[in-house]
Amino acid sequence: MLNFLSIKTGQYHPDIDFGDIIALDTKHITAWVKENNLKTFVRDRYNKERRPKGDPDCRLGCKRRENSAPTARDGDAGSPAPLATPTSEGMPASEPLPPLSKGEYYWGYASGVVVTKIEDLAEVVLADLTQPFDQSDQSFFLPLMQRTENNLGRKPRFGALDKAYDAFYVYEYFHLAGGFAAVPWADRDAHRKTFSPEGLPLCAAGLPMPLNSTFWQKSHCLVPHEVGRYGCPLVAQGQCAAACPIHHPNAARQLGCITSLPTSVGARVRHQLDRASQDFKRIYNQRSACERINSQALALGIERPHLRNGRSIANINTLIYVLINLRALGRIRERLPQREAAHMLKL
Repeated sequence: MLNFLSIKTGQYHPDIDFGDIIALDTKHITAWVKENNLKTFVRDRYNKERRPKGDPDCRLGCKRRENSAPTARDGDAGSPAPLATPTSEGMPASEPLPPLSKGEYYWGYASGVVVTKIEDLAEVVLADLTQPFDQSDQSFFLPLMQRTENNLGRKPRFGALDKAYDAFYVYEYFHLAGGFAAVPWADRDAHRKTFSPEGLPLCAAGLPMPLNSTFWQKSHCLVPHEVGRYGCPLVAQGQCAAACPIHHPNAARQLGCITSLPTSVGARVRHQLDRASQDFKRIYNQRSACERINSQALALGIERPHLRNGRSIANINTLIYVLINLRALGRIRERLPQREAAHMLKL
């Protein structure tokens, strides 16, 4: 999508670190169907099995006002808290869903973009992907990064993403590329682990927990991965769990404390990342680039396209981002001589 940026145009030469820091985000797109018009009576408006005839490719999804921790269905970001027991009777699908405090329901699509910033010049889109609205934010990550690699010719080293992407494979991707992912912690603070120099998780008493077994998690997750089962170090040494130095409540059990973690290096990075450091804050601040790109796309009509199938909407989205990049290229040509002149004055 951004191949034209690799071509020298006039005096412009791409920065050596072009694309080294990227930001990734998604934008909701409202389908052009009567189900999204609340002034029109529609039976089973929010029944996800009753797809709109006006656009059979769109799907029902929820636009969240804030990204909360991954649910049990995501399964990749650690051990989520158990779901609370419902306190009211279930509601048939034929009845409209109640308003949500954290989001709203739409029939439509979502557009994901990877953006990079050229300091003092412009912000450009490296890759885009359009999917039905029922796909999770995390499902955009790997396909978008693959497209970004194809356009850049290499992996970006740093990523700025919101807490919806607090998953081990996100941290693993940027760690293996030589950098890190600036993603806020989305889990409970009590679930944060510390590790020994050998990479073993420490129990509440500060003792390294040995690896007892491994298994493959293939269901209820986006990325199949190996999970390690770590047990009480006292039991592993042939002692009784009741000898726990801090008398942990689990010490009364025969096996003591047990925890499960993905064996991926990304799981350890996720827990150990210093989110208060200046480097983290500097990278995470790049997320605002996505907001500015989405604002430009909104002005170009990306949110409410008058089209009625997924392929057409995906194509028009790509054209919108190409137009944004062409405008950015114009600003680069205009501002680059000024930046070079300022650089010469400093010398």
